Amino acid sequence: MDKDALDYLRSLDSKAAAKWIVGVELALQVEYLQALGPRRTAEVLAEIASEPLTDLFRACPPDLAALWQQMLRFPEESVGKLMERSAATFAPTDYVADVVAALRETIKRALITYIFVADADRKLIGVVTFRELLYSAPEQRLDEIMLRNPFALRPEMPLVDAMREVVRRHFPVYPICDASGVLLGQVRGQVLFEAQAFEISAQAGQLVGVEKEERLSTPWRRSFFSRHPWLQINLLTAFIAGAVVSFFQGTVDQIALLAVFLPILAGQSGNTGCQALAVTLRGLTLGELSNKDIPKLLRKEALLGLLNGATVGVIAALGMYFYAQGQNHPDAIKLACITWMSMIGSCVLSGLAGASVPLTLKKLGADPATASSIFLTTATDVASMGIFLALATMWLL
Repeated sequence: MDKDALDYLRSLDSKAAAKWIVGVELALQVEYLQALGPRRTAEVLAEIASEPLTDLFRACPPDLAALWQQMLRFPEESVGKLMERSAATFAPTDYVADVVAALRETIKRALITYIFVADADRKLIGVVTFRELLYSAPEQRLDEIMLRNPFALRPEMPLVDAMREVVRRHFPVYPICDASGVLLGQVRGQVLFEAQAFEISAQAGQLVGVEKEERLSTPWRRSFFSRHPWLQINLLTAFIAGAVVSFFQGTVDQIALLAVFLPILAGQSGNTGCQALAVTLRGLTLGELSNKDIPKLLRKEALLGLLNGATVGVIAALGMYFYAQGQNHPDAIKLACITWMSMIGSCVLSGLAGASVPLTLKKLGADPATASSIFLTTATDVASMGIFLALATMWLL
C-alpha cells in the first residue's frame, strides 16, 4: 500500500474517494479501506455502486465483509457506522495461557486493548484487561478473572447519545452489542470523539448550504452543484424581504432617511437571531434540549431580544434623532421613538426565529443546521424592515 496514495485518498470527499477506490485492484481496495478508519470507510462504502461493492465484499475476509455490510445498514450518525472488528474474543472457559499464546499472533495484525469474553451464542458476558492477564495464573480461566456485565453501546444509538454515555467513563474501547447482547464489534473512544468533532466542524458550512462532505479537494463542479441550489433559495428569500420594502415604497419616498436605517435594523436583528440559533444548535447537538425545554428556551430568547433590543435601540434612536435633526426633519423625535420600538420588536422576533428555525427543521425530519442561516436571515429581514416601515407609515403619514 502506497502511503502517498493513502494520504491523497484521505484528502478526498466520500464520492471522490469511492471513485478512486474502485479504480485499484480488489486486494488494495480492502487495504486502503481498512486504513481509512471505520467512519470514513462507512462513508466511502455508501458511495460505491452495487456491482463493484459486491466484488469488494467477495475479496474481503468473511468476518470483515459481514462487518462492512452491517455498517451500511445502520443509520447515519449512529455508533454502528463507527464499528470495527473485535479481534480478541474468547470463551469463558479458555485458559489464560492459551489466550496469551493466541494473542501473540493476533497483536501482529490488530491493535488489541481489551479481551472480550462471549458465550457459545456470542453474547458478551465479560471483559478482561491486559493487567488481569499479566497477574493471573496460566491455569486460570477467563470467567475467573473477567469483569462481568460490562458496559456496551448499541449500534443504532445516535452519536450524540453515545457521547453522553461515554463522556464520564473515558474507556479507550467500547463493545457494541445488539438488543439481545450479541457482540457485534467495538468502537474506539477516540473515534467517537473525532466523529463528533467532525459533525460540529461541519455545522458552520451547513448553516449556509455547504455539504457536510465537501472538502478542500472537492472538485469545483461538485461544489458548484451542491451549493448553487441554496443560493437560489437565498435569492428567493431576499426577494421576499425586498417585497416588504416595496410594499412601503411610498413611505420611503416621502421620508428618504428611513432607508439609511434599514440595514442597521436588519444587521442588529440578524445578529440577535444568529446568537439564538447558535445556542439552540449547540443544545440539539449535545442532546441537552428536550421537548419540555422548548417553551423555556423561547421565553428566554424573547426576553433577551427585549433587553438587547431596548438597550441597543437607545443608541440607534439617538443616531436617528441627530441624523434627522441634521436633515432638518420636523419629526426627529418621532423617528427616534419609531427606531427604538422597531429595534425592540425586531430583536424579540429574531430571537424567537433563531430558536424556532432549527427546531422546525428537526421536527420536519431535516438536519437542524441545514441552511438555517438562510431561513433565519429572511425572517430577521422581514421582521426588522416590516416593523420599522409599518410604524413609520402609521405614525408619520
